[in-house]
Amino acid sequence: MNGAAADRAGALGLLRAVLAPGATSSPAGPYALLARLRESAPVLYDPETGTRFLTGFADCQAVLAGPAFAVPDAAWLHREHPDWAARPAADFFYASLLGTNGPAHARLRTPLTAAFGPRRAAELSAGVQRTVDELLDRFADALSGGATADFQALVGYPLPVAVVGELIGVPRADREQFHRLGRDAARLLEPVRSDEDWQRADAAVTALRAYFAGLLRERRARPAEDLATALLADRPGTHRPLGESELADLLLLVFVAGFETTAGLLGTAVHALLTHPDQTALLRADPGLLPGAVEEALRWDGPVLMTERLALEPVEIGGLPVPAGGSVTAVLGAANRDPRRHPDPDAFLVRRPDVRVLSFGAGPHYCFGAALARLEAVLLLGPLLDRLPGLVPAGEPVRRASACLRSFDTLPLAATG
Repeated sequence: MNGAAADRAGALGLLRAVLAPGATSSPAGPYALLARLRESAPVLYDPETGTRFLTGFADCQAVLAGPAFAVPDAAWLHREHPDWAARPAADFFYASLLGTNGPAHARLRTPLTAAFGPRRAAELSAGVQRTVDELLDRFADALSGGATADFQALVGYPLPVAVVGELIGVPRADREQFHRLGRDAARLLEPVRSDEDWQRADAAVTALRAYFAGLLRERRARPAEDLATALLADRPGTHRPLGESELADLLLLVFVAGFETTAGLLGTAVHALLTHPDQTALLRADPGLLPGAVEEALRWDGPVLMTERLALEPVEIGGLPVPAGGSVTAVLGAANRDPRRHPDPDAFLVRRPDVRVLSFGAGPHYCFGAALARLEAVLLLGPLLDRLPGLVPAGEPVRRASACLRSFDTLPLAATG
């Protein structure tokens, strides 16, 4: 084996280690491996998955924001994986905002702009703060007497579920069931999907479609001040209104996307702060640092590790040619820790200047709920640190077993002092 072949084999070995079950759930996460991969092969074609992995900030940003790339869509599905096409989960995913491009994507995204834009997110802040206060009351009670309590179970998941449920119009009594269903539907985001992934995603999508179709029927009969009602409203000038099944799928996506990644952000942000007490002390001394701390948490350990795009025309990335239709995977977690963009990238610094993250993507598929997720994190972290000054990790947290999503299944904490 010559030197170039050995280097390539070594890079592929690093990639295999990143994608291996359990790699991302280790205490250190995948970042040391990704740093070595970025140094040895910042653009690497993997014949096993058929995609080119990008680990540099500039390359990832160019792919996500550039007009030469698109997401895999229904046409790709029927061409490359016709065996998936009959699956409910694939039918949903590749017709959703996550799997459409151009005018089809704009048609689905436009009705959501007002609901999830920065202005609307600010309008929701009073309701978010009320929910934060309620959940922190419960969390503080659970910690009383020196007890240990699971942050994710009591705050990390319930907060975004309550916020997006209230926004959409899901009754409080119905929200709990969506934790499991949402996690099962999110298995579609994995870069490699097992038979179990498909089975659980199919069952979850089928159940959620039925639920949201029923919610729309309820809102058509009895309108309310929520997104479900707003989506049913006639819009003069709309070229082609969304059909009932499209509206149900849109609500499904909003609900799942609205809590899955935000729950990941809340847990990883709290964990980052509590494992860096010097940075937590800076926040307590100056709450004005909170928005920057949230950006640093998104950079240091964001909720989505990677995302795929397809080349619309022959292009070259980092010296590697990509044919039309070729797949590239932007490894967001690696890009956010690229030392060419963020010096000393492995340090967690709430005062880090000029933080720019790709955690919510970029370009046409920039996350429509990014402003709301940031708002929830800022409104939670301040009161959490203020009310529980002795909050510390208690026991080993359990990371989610996922190659794509960064979150905790359990995050045990205790209050000292």
